[in-house]
Formats: sequence, structure tokens, C-alpha cells
Amino acid sequence: MRHFPASQLIINEDGSAFHIHLKPEFLADKVILVGDQNRVNLVASFFDEGSIECDVQSREFHTITGKYKGKRISCISTGIGTDNCDIVMNEIDALANIDFATRTEKPVKRSLDIVRIGTTGSMQEDIPLGTFLASERSIGFDGVLAFYEKRDEISDLEFEKAFVDFVGYPQKAAVPYVVASNPDLVNQIAGDDMTRGYTIAANGFYGPQGRVLRVPVAVPDINEKISAFRYQGQRITNYEMEGSCIAGLALHMGHRAMTVCCVIAQRKSEAANTDYKPRIKELVQTVLDRI
Repeated sequence: MRHFPASQLIINEDGSAFHIHLKPEFLADKVILVGDQNRVNLVASFFDEGSIECDVQSREFHTITGKYKGKRISCISTGIGTDNCDIVMNEIDALANIDFATRTEKPVKRSLDIVRIGTTGSMQEDIPLGTFLASERSIGFDGVLAFYEKRDEISDLEFEKAFVDFVGYPQKAAVPYVVASNPDLVNQIAGDDMTRGYTIAANGFYGPQGRVLRVPVAVPDINEKISAFRYQGQRITNYEMEGSCIAGLALHMGHRAMTVCCVIAQRKSEAANTDYKPRIKELVQTVLDRI
């Protein structure tokens, strides 16, 4: 069996995973990921009375495990960005599939259902503010998967090339990768009442999403090109910042994962809604009902 030394898998003195401070026994098979640590409290506010097993926080990583209508669920905050999601995905996989007492890989693998709930910006005129948008595929601007083996085997290379060529993607930036969410989980969560689409996970909020403040961007019309891009009849629907790493690592690790977001910015009309919390609350309850 594979053994993981202390420098590879750092375990805290209390037996918890290094960054997220969660112990193996407190990780549920159903996991909701949110960016905002305060949103964990929102999710947990729906849990059955008296069902909360743990409430732990370290830095931006906040976890509450409890039950919703009898279903055991862990809600974990990742903070912003795919770099943080790399930490969370590896540590929850370790909690599920590595024996922390012996530091060896478990012979029987555990598969998790992982749903990220977030906010997003629409890239298409017909996707208005307030839309619930489930990502069928994620286009990663972050480069995280390039640090893992078999990056090309889980990516849609033809889509990648068509996208890079069409938008004039910056040559010195990490090549975007395109990975699929788990289709069964997408169907389960999205049902027949959510919009589905192809989502960019940007590695920043400003320049990487074409926002211009005081520093010009490398491709000034990149968002116009992204909105116009089509591949086999599919278009890019929205921007967010975490889904690609979650979907890509889940494919490597044998978990089911997907992202669903509420549209709070409309990039085509340049509109935004900062009073989106009631709509997020509705999305949270919908996901809890369907996960």
C-alpha cells in the first residue's frame, strides 16, 4: 500500500487535515463547497435541529457537518480561487481515502458528491441577473491541472485549441483546460429548471475576467470574443473562479463534482446586483433538497 510521509500529508496534532482542520470522521459523503466562509453558516441554518456534528474554522476554511432532512452533509468554505480549491479538494480526498493513523491509502475507495454553490457573471444577453446556472463544463484559466499527470487525458483538447485560436489568448498565460462536470450530478442538481452552460473559471477577478481599472489588459476585446465563441453549437455562458479545479481534480480522484451559481453580474449589459443574498438563499435550499 502507498505510504504518505509527513512532508507530503501534514496532519495536525489533533488528527485533522492540515489546512481545513477537519477530522476524518466528520466528513460526510455529500459535500457543499462555498467561497465565502460566512455562507457556511447560511447553509447550516437549514440543517436539522440538533444535528450539527462539528463546526471548525482555520483561516478561510470553515466547515460545518450536520443533517438536512436526514441527509448527512458537510459544508466547507474554500475562499476565493482555484489555488484554495486545490488545497480543499486534496484534503477532503485524503480524509476520505487515506488512513490518517497509518498514513496509507485505503484499499476501498470512497466517492464523494461535491457541489460548489457560488456567484457568477453572465456572458450572454439572454442569461439575466438572478439566473441559476449549472456548469456542464469548466474552462480553467488557472493552470492547476498542468501540475498533475494525465492533464490532457481528462481535458477536451479540441475545444481548448479552438478557444485559444478564436479569442487570441495571451501566449504567455497558462493554456486553458476544459473539463466536464459529472453529468449525472448535473442532472440531479439542475433538474429541468436551471440554465446549463460552459463556464470559465478565471484565475483573478479583474484582468483575467477582462475588467479594466488602471492597468490595461493584454487582450482588450477578450470578453467580446468569448461571448461570440462557439464550439459544436456550444457557447461560453459565464465567469466564476473555482469550478475548473474542483471538476478536474474530482475526475482524477473518482468523485462526482459540479458547480452551480447565481448570476449577480451581467457583463454584456454591464449590470450588477449586490442585493443577491435572498436569491443565494433560495439556491442553497434547492441544492440541499436535490443533493
